[in-house]
Amino acid sequence: MFDDLKGKRVLVTGASQGIGLAAAVAFARQGARVGIGSRSVDANAREALARVRQWDPESEHFPGDLSETAECERLVEKFVARFGGIDVLVNNAGGLVGRKPLAEVDDPFFDQVIDLNARSAVMVTRCALPRLIASARSSGATSSVILVGSIAGYTGGGPGAGLYAASKAWLHTVQKNWVMAHTRDGVRFNVVAPGTVDTAFHADKNEAARASIGATIPMGRFGTAEEMAPSFLFLASHACSGYITGQIINVNGGQYMP
Repeated sequence: MFDDLKGKRVLVTGASQGIGLAAAVAFARQGARVGIGSRSVDANAREALARVRQWDPESEHFPGDLSETAECERLVEKFVARFGGIDVLVNNAGGLVGRKPLAEVDDPFFDQVIDLNARSAVMVTRCALPRLIASARSSGATSSVILVGSIAGYTGGGPGAGLYAASKAWLHTVQKNWVMAHTRDGVRFNVVAPGTVDTAFHADKNEAARASIGATIPMGRFGTAEEMAPSFLFLASHACSGYITGQIINVNGGQYMP
């Protein structure tokens, strides 16, 4: 079904665990050439690379703090030097950072949340854009940028997660401008918006909390990272989604239906 992903050069940021790792493995299984990004070289990153290399022996890990523009530039440059270009970009880097009610939000916390979740996606995309355009022009197929949003972008997030939710809603919206500007360049932009997924993001929740949240989901349970991955393959594949751009794919078990 995703045969056209074979040989595609795919960069997945924030891929040392969770949804990013599941997406990277899924791309590698389809024969893509995969680069994974993470903040640092640690045990998670090493294990992630080993998993991806089971399917793509040429895959590589590119560490860097993508809340810094210079690191975004460096990541893209190193990926291009390794693979010769970029066909698909998955902007998965991000995180909650912490929970703070409005009364406790200060400048450093604001900057940290927005830089990690919004600046990273903008700057990596900006740096990759010329290569994505070049790929589309040379291949005759569209290039794909996939942002990772969240159900929180609709609902406002849980207690103390307002800035995180706002940063995800911002990603849901900013792509609309990029679609208007760059569709003629052969680049498509879409969002995958997961619901409540059983990853480290929710590791702090006890069984009672998990059961309470599960009761709000028609499917009755948290999703898994592996259940998110096919949406990335679909949006990356020109054969499957070449006429789809500016959309949000909600993968949430019915938890929220806009």
